[in-house]
Amino acid sequence: MTQYLDFEKPLAEIEGKAAELRALARGDSSVDFADEAQALDTKAAQLLEDLYKTLSPWRKCQVARHPDRPHCRDYIDQLFTEYTPLAGDRNFADDHAVMGGLARFEDKPVMVIGHEKGHDTKSRIERNFGMARPEGYRKAIRLMQMAGRFGLPVITLVDTPGAYPGKGAEERGQSEAIARATEACLQIPVPLVSVIIGEGGSGGAVAFATANRVAMLEHSVYSVISPEGCASILWKDAEKMIEAAEALRLTAQDLQGLGVIDRIIPEPRGGAHRDKANTVKAVGKAIGTMLGELKKKDGAALVKDRRQKFLSMGSKGLAA
Repeated sequence: MTQYLDFEKPLAEIEGKAAELRALARGDSSVDFADEAQALDTKAAQLLEDLYKTLSPWRKCQVARHPDRPHCRDYIDQLFTEYTPLAGDRNFADDHAVMGGLARFEDKPVMVIGHEKGHDTKSRIERNFGMARPEGYRKAIRLMQMAGRFGLPVITLVDTPGAYPGKGAEERGQSEAIARATEACLQIPVPLVSVIIGEGGSGGAVAFATANRVAMLEHSVYSVISPEGCASILWKDAEKMIEAAEALRLTAQDLQGLGVIDRIIPEPRGGAHRDKANTVKAVGKAIGTMLGELKKKDGAALVKDRRQKFLSMGSKGLAA
């Protein structure tokens, strides 16, 4: 069953009416509503195209958070073979918000790491809605360092509202763990590519996305804070999230213009949740292209390239 976002309500009404006509036709074979249903389908397709042609930043946030959007598990299941999950930080626990392990991508060995939000109430609670605790970042560090030792490219899939801000996480060194994970990204002498597949929230995302190449799905978002959090701080009113989303420059289009990301991966009409299979294929193609761009560089060059990429951010126009 399709879950509609707030701005998709007119579309829900049209598609609902088309479904009702088809149900009536199935119940009474003497009545033919095929033409009327087809006309509604055409109207719905046009409305869907119009809605998604010029999404505002806040609407992109809503699409990026859609519960039916493909998650890390979907990409791993469909793009990778021989996936062998590796668990735990060898210190405290295994964080289910972060999944990762050895796998093959296009028949080549790699290390894949990502945030997993879950797909239903039970799994979302188990995965903590994709918000990693310190042990999740320490697990990621362990896997990145292992990949560095064995010369395996690292692929990260980012989809988190941000690192978990709970008391226990802070007591176990959340900020330090995020900083160490970012440091590990900068130091590993292997290709590191990252894709923002949904939300890229704050340092919790940066700790996975400090990569040689960073791509974003067309309707994903990547920002220093959520629009609601930004609005609460700046205007003392979380309801001003629409204005905050505009100010944060969090869309893929804005971030490519600022040099924060390297490529935008187009989504199917209506967003990734309406055609998961083709979205996953598009992400796989982008990952293959980004790894291909890096395959001739040695470890030292990869580390230098990565560091320079982030040191040069924000420098455009300063010379003038």
